[in-house]
Order: sequence, then C-alpha cells, then structure tokens
Amino acid sequence: MPSRMTYKSAGVDIALKQALVPAFRTIASKTSGAKVIGGVGGFGALVAVNGATRGMRHPVLVSGTDSVGTKLKIAFATGRHDTVGIDCVAMCVNDIICHGARPLFFLDYIGVGKLQRKIVLEVVKGVARGCALAGASLVGGETCQAGDLYHPGEYDLAGFAVGVVERSRIPDPRAIRPGDLLVGIGSSGLHSNGFSLARKVLLERAKLKLGARIPELGCTLADELLRPTLIYADVVRELFERFQVRGLANVTGGGIPENVPRVMPTGLRARLDRSSWPQLPIFGLIQRLGNISRAEMDRTFNNGLGMVAIVSSRDADQVVEHLRRRRRAAWIVGEVRRGKREAIIG
Repeated sequence: MPSRMTYKSAGVDIALKQALVPAFRTIASKTSGAKVIGGVGGFGALVAVNGATRGMRHPVLVSGTDSVGTKLKIAFATGRHDTVGIDCVAMCVNDIICHGARPLFFLDYIGVGKLQRKIVLEVVKGVARGCALAGASLVGGETCQAGDLYHPGEYDLAGFAVGVVERSRIPDPRAIRPGDLLVGIGSSGLHSNGFSLARKVLLERAKLKLGARIPELGCTLADELLRPTLIYADVVRELFERFQVRGLANVTGGGIPENVPRVMPTGLRARLDRSSWPQLPIFGLIQRLGNISRAEMDRTFNNGLGMVAIVSSRDADQVVEHLRRRRRAAWIVGEVRRGKREAIIG
C-alpha cells in the first residue's frame, strides 16, 4: 500500500508558516503607528487614514510596488539575508515619495521553495528596519511556499507601499521652466538595479570572489554588492516642506536617461554634466572589467545619483546646503533647457 501523501511531503510546511506568524507580528509591531488598527495575521491589514490626513483638504493615496530583483542572488551565494528587506522597502518607498507622498504602510511578499525559519526571519527583520527608516508601518504580507518554482535555498521578495499627499502638493511637470536646476542626491552604490549585468561582469567574466577584498572598493565584493539601497523619505519630506520641488525622479532601472524625463513636460530636456558629481568606485570597476560603453552604463546603473530633484535656480544652492547638513551627498548636476523631452549626460 503506498504511503500517505501530505502537503508537507509535497514541500509545503503549513505548521512552520503558522508558527512564524507570532514572530512576524512581533517584528512588525515595532513599526506600527497609532493609525494601524489590525495588522499581521488577519485576512487584511486595517489602517485608519483619518489621523494620517489631518489638516489635508484633499488627501490622495499614492501606491507603489517593486521587488529586489537579482540582487537576491548575492544574498543566496553569501548566506546573508539581513539587508535585502531594506532594499525591498526602498524600491517601493523611493518611488512614491517622488509624488510628495508620506509613506504610511508597507506589505511584503516572500515566495520560497522550502521555508527556512532563520532565513525568513532575517528577511522580515530587514523589511522592518526599512519601514522604520521610511517612517512606514509594516502591516502584513504573504509567505508563499512553492517548491516547484524556486531552487533550494532561494526565494523572491517583493513589496507594496502606500503613502498620502495633499493633492495641491503633488509636483506638477507644468511648473518646470527652462533654467531650473537639477540637484542630484548621492546613492550608496548599485542600490538594487543592474545586478544581472554586474554579476555577469564581476563574477562570471572577471571571476572575482564575493569574499575577496577589493582594494579600490575598500571592502569585500559581497559587502559592496549587498550595501542597502538608501531610503530618501526623511530628507525628501523636508525638501517638499521647505522648498518648491518641481520634479523628483528616483534613479532606478533605466538610469538617468529613462527616469528623469518621466517627471518633465513635453518641450523641455534635462542636461547633466557628468563631471559635477563623483563616480563611486563600483561603477568604474564594472565598466572597466566589462568593457561597457558609457551609454550602456548610463541606462543600466544610477552611477552615483539615487535621486534627481528639479528646483528653481534661486533655490538650488539652499537645497544642496540643506541636504549636506542632513549628511546626504548632493550636487547641482545640470539644468533644464528647451528641446525634446529627454535627459542628456555630457
């Protein structure tokens, strides 16, 4: 007589998943604001928005979703899973703040082959740290066990963020004028984009080892590649409060050429001066070892700028000074001119 089949024998451990819920709830509770009514464990997260919208006449909810992408391959190879959760939050939150939104809450999705308690707890703790940095509440998520979809030891990580903004405070591309200046805010490195190319160059072509110390990076390759994506929510909120930010672009996939034009009107172009900000060593290393063209680097990586703000020429110096006081690297990196809607780096 054949042995009895169970869901666990097919690769899905319901008991372990349920046993992890209290731990998830404890981790998430440290990020909860007074607006969270019910979070982890229910069919849906309950968040009261009346307190969050106090003083707003026409509140608008802003949402965004994204994943960490193939940066996860570095986490798998090193067994280090404590920072990719920050990346997940950053990829979502850095998008919604471009509309002036204040992050309210966040949910994560973890798809995994075989559920491993230690790994999933490290990931969720990273998500909670990211939420704390963003000023958002971690209100729930989903852990899906799908052994047929993932190789052993691998998982996928995605997220969903919601924020709120007063309708009149949403940046309007029509306010951008020729002569406005571009303020670049520094990145911490690759952030979470371009890893398919970075891994191809560094690990496959150059055959560098993740544990090797790279002199020009000043750290191991793993440390550099797993450096978390910066979360800009705090300083961006201050910029919107203190200055007239006419446009704000999150420099992710597609780089500056793809992302800056998204916040600009037809008939205007952004012209950036490459020499106006320093290039982080990781980008030079990838370009050299991969023999990659400048144009390909520009449309693949952030090349040192995580955000680009468009402000009036009279405000630009003050914006840079404010950012630097907040210990954020910032430079005036270009200006707005008449022409085809595009971003040119010269």
